[in-house]
Amino acid sequence: MVLTMAKKTIADVDVAGKRVLMRVDFNVPLRDGRISDDRRIRMAMDSIASVIERGGRLILISHLGRPAGQGPEPGLSLQPCADRLSELLSKRKRKRKGKDVVFVPECVGPQAQAAADRLGDGDVLVLENLRFDKGEKTGDAQFARQLADLADVYCNDAFGTAHRADASMVAVPRAMAMTVPLTLTLTLTKKARTVGFLMDKEIRYLSGAIANPTHPFVAILGGAKVSDKIATITNLLNKVDAILIGGAMAYTLMLAEGTPVGSSRIEPDRVEQAREILAAAGRSSADLLLPIDHVCGQALSPETQRRVCEEAIDDGWWGLDIGPRTVSAYVSRIERAMTIVWNGPVGAFEIEPFDAGTRKIAEAIAHATQTRGATSIIGGGDSAAAVEQFGLADQVSHVSTGGGASLAMLEGKSFESVELLDDK
Repeated sequence: MVLTMAKKTIADVDVAGKRVLMRVDFNVPLRDGRISDDRRIRMAMDSIASVIERGGRLILISHLGRPAGQGPEPGLSLQPCADRLSELLSKRKRKRKGKDVVFVPECVGPQAQAAADRLGDGDVLVLENLRFDKGEKTGDAQFARQLADLADVYCNDAFGTAHRADASMVAVPRAMAMTVPLTLTLTLTKKARTVGFLMDKEIRYLSGAIANPTHPFVAILGGAKVSDKIATITNLLNKVDAILIGGAMAYTLMLAEGTPVGSSRIEPDRVEQAREILAAAGRSSADLLLPIDHVCGQALSPETQRRVCEEAIDDGWWGLDIGPRTVSAYVSRIERAMTIVWNGPVGAFEIEPFDAGTRKIAEAIAHATQTRGATSIIGGGDSAAAVEQFGLADQVSHVSTGGGASLAMLEGKSFESVELLDDK
């Protein structure tokens, strides 16, 4: 996605005394009702602070998990997120006298409206999980209108769902664009629709990397399924200098070129499409590199027997990581790159020792960023989890908060949720 005009950010709007409806991505992992990784909440803190420190009255909305849309579900309430946000705000130096974060166990309705009406300058309200209401996933206009009526300003800081047409992402900003009377006169206005700082950063990095990259431009694509990356590969072939393939998706491509892959995970119904990708790569100026050796096991287990398979993989063995020769070849490309985009681990990084290849790739990207000033973008999801696990997140240019959204942007898709927002 390449935007023709920059979008107005929340900093461009005077929020003093106004109610701001901010769509955040608090879809955090929970274990036994406790947040196991609060990164998405922490990433929204700058946008949140910008509103409350300038006297805005903040209303936060988000989804969490995949409830059925038939009402509250145990274990998927946003209450833990509200509690964690309160803790983070109490530790942050702020120029406001707001109260503790208030949580309301509904996202629309009389309780939500009453709580919004009670907000004072600098106060924060968190509404319940949007997906408890079926109107969120269906993009229901009436549900969106109830949310839009709560506030004077809309801010979208939820990049993780930017590629979706959920009500809070599309129907709410559409509803807020409708003119409303300021007084009993004929003077009309529309409510401001902005991006938060996190969304703005995501768009600038991901869109900018594709629209105007500094070459050499290298993309590393991994993960389990080639079907998830077909559109991305197709879009990037005419933009990058090289695409480095890893993960289980590599084995469907290897099979398509006639290389035995043993018992490795493949997508049999995608082999023909894989052949088309290989043919397209042959016609393009970009290099499409597949693994030339593999760390193999006989089961996805740290205790499994292991061996390195050269080129082809023997029967009864699974490819579970890229091998040392592949690591060397890929690192050599990364070391020369000035723009690097990475989406998807190149092996089963959650299980030692099959994390080695992904770790080496992450280290090479961090080194290129720190020593040569390369722009490096980690495309969310498992790639983001990997750089966090390896302690390298602060050594790359940008770690995306949205795996699916970043992949959609790399595919060149446009996001209606962003296009609807006000231009600068």
